Amino acid sequence: MHPGNLWGGRLDAIDSDRAEAEEEERRRNMAEWDRGALHSQQLSAEHQRNQLDETQQGWLLAPQDSWKKKRKKYVNLGCVSVSRTVFMWTVGSIVVLFLVVALPIIIVKSLPRHKSTPPPPDNYTLAIHKAIQFFDAQKSGKLPKKDRVSWRGDSGLKDGLPDVVGGLVGGYYDGGSNTKFHFPMAFSMTMLSWSLIEYSQKFKAINEYDHMRDVLKWGTDYLLLTFNNSATRLDHIYAQVGGGLRDSESPDDIYCWQRPEDMSYDRPVISVTTATDLGAEVASALAAASIVFNDKPTYAKKLKKGAETLWPFFRNKNRRKRYSDGQPMIQAFYNSTSMFDELMWAGAWLYYATGNQTYIQFATTPSVPRTAKAFANQPELMVPSWNNKLPGAMLLMTRYRLFLNPGFPYENMLSRYHNATGITMCAYLKQYSVFNRTSGGLIQLNMGKPRPLEYVAHASFLASLFADYLNSTGVPGWYCGPTFVSTQVLKDFAKSQIDYILGDNPLKMSYIVGFGTKFPRHVYHRGATIPSDKKRRSCREGLKYRDTKNPNPNNITGAMVGGPNKSDQFHDIRSNYNASEPTLSGNAGIVAALISLTSSGGYQIDKNTMFNSVPPLYPPAPPPPKTWKP
Repeated sequence: MHPGNLWGGRLDAIDSDRAEAEEEERRRNMAEWDRGALHSQQLSAEHQRNQLDETQQGWLLAPQDSWKKKRKKYVNLGCVSVSRTVFMWTVGSIVVLFLVVALPIIIVKSLPRHKSTPPPPDNYTLAIHKAIQFFDAQKSGKLPKKDRVSWRGDSGLKDGLPDVVGGLVGGYYDGGSNTKFHFPMAFSMTMLSWSLIEYSQKFKAINEYDHMRDVLKWGTDYLLLTFNNSATRLDHIYAQVGGGLRDSESPDDIYCWQRPEDMSYDRPVISVTTATDLGAEVASALAAASIVFNDKPTYAKKLKKGAETLWPFFRNKNRRKRYSDGQPMIQAFYNSTSMFDELMWAGAWLYYATGNQTYIQFATTPSVPRTAKAFANQPELMVPSWNNKLPGAMLLMTRYRLFLNPGFPYENMLSRYHNATGITMCAYLKQYSVFNRTSGGLIQLNMGKPRPLEYVAHASFLASLFADYLNSTGVPGWYCGPTFVSTQVLKDFAKSQIDYILGDNPLKMSYIVGFGTKFPRHVYHRGATIPSDKKRRSCREGLKYRDTKNPNPNNITGAMVGGPNKSDQFHDIRSNYNASEPTLSGNAGIVAALISLTSSGGYQIDKNTMFNSVPPLYPPAPPPPKTWKP
């Protein structure tokens, strides 16, 4: 069977025609199929092309707008480009910080502001301002144009002339009279220098540093006139200008009651050729002041030279004598009872000023303190004053041991000075009953005699300073026998005594003129009692002002009077000069004590300035060996 004939039978022409017709029909269908397929293919290709175009547009064309939206933009800052977004955030943050932080600060700063008031100064500071003014009121000579005391004027312009080359113009009157006593004047300058060296930052804090230096220089300029400071060897020193005797009936500083500006009588000058104590005290004052003025090398050198010029004069055994011996006008007021305490005192000061070991070797020679009875433990020798330098000298050399600890060959004697200083401090304490006290609490260092406050002031300074020395070395106290005593106990002692002087006493009276509301109004003082009305009073004409019961027309601000008796009683009358007269040395002591206790400027001392001229105690390390070369 023919494979094409599925139904069987013969294949003839009909079949052939039918086959042709079918073939034609098939071709037409194929052509239509081809056209449909082609159209489909065209549609498919078009669709694919359209799809490709959309993809391409997604890649190339359509992202034109989105690329513009999404592309990171940069800001060119010159040396670097940063993203615009980061830049805008940064700028925005700065603006926000400015508005939140800086702007309020600017507003607050621009507003009127009331300065916060500092804490009020303590009583010690207030009293210092007063006490220093006393020295201005005591000046002799041609006063500065801007004098601080309105009722004072030039005076003593002919002192020492024509007998003394250059004259003896200047310096300070001692107390209520118009006499210039060089021995207590020199001691006063030494004490002022000591307080300036130890507590310079406190004086600066209360704006009295320059004032104090002016006060000191006025004194040391004058002391340089009391001997030939340009000579290499000395044969005399001037001890006093003016003076008189208490029963005198001839015109002098005792018989006359005149303002110093009105003096017309002769003022004698006392010159002495043997004056171990006076020479040593003047040398101490000059040496101590040279440390204060170490920022003025020329003047400091002049002071040192003067001190060293005096050394062989007062060390000469042929001149070893007290300056007041055989001098009735000195003995009646400032009679010296010893001289080896001044030798120890001068040796320490000259060593600190120059660094020359000759002086400290002398001050620690065993025979010197032995002769001075430094270790006798006698109560009267524990009381510092213009006449007794032992407590001050031993504390001054204790300082050397505490801060520099030089060791051999000085340790043995320095340790004894240290021990003696500790015993002195113990003696000041009430529990050991070495000294009596008034019922109001004032220690009787002068054994109930008049003028107690001067001794109290100087002892308070030494006690307060010793406590500061120990505190500065981290030592909390010292031993009184087997009992350990805190440094605070010493501070409390000093405060209690100075507080008594300032008014914490049974009479509720301040013994410093001008401090507080109740203070002496009838001070024994010539210049303060006579009106400052440009009228000259004769020698005896001023007596009516001395004897009146009226208060002084001029307050001598800052003057610390002699003080109460042993019963805490004080009679404010001029005739009782032991109670109502101030002195240079007394005011030097109260200034030193007050500055040591005030809280202004902190509580630390200046440990280093005192030792600026002291050479290193140990030899410097040798240089390293040279590099070895084979």
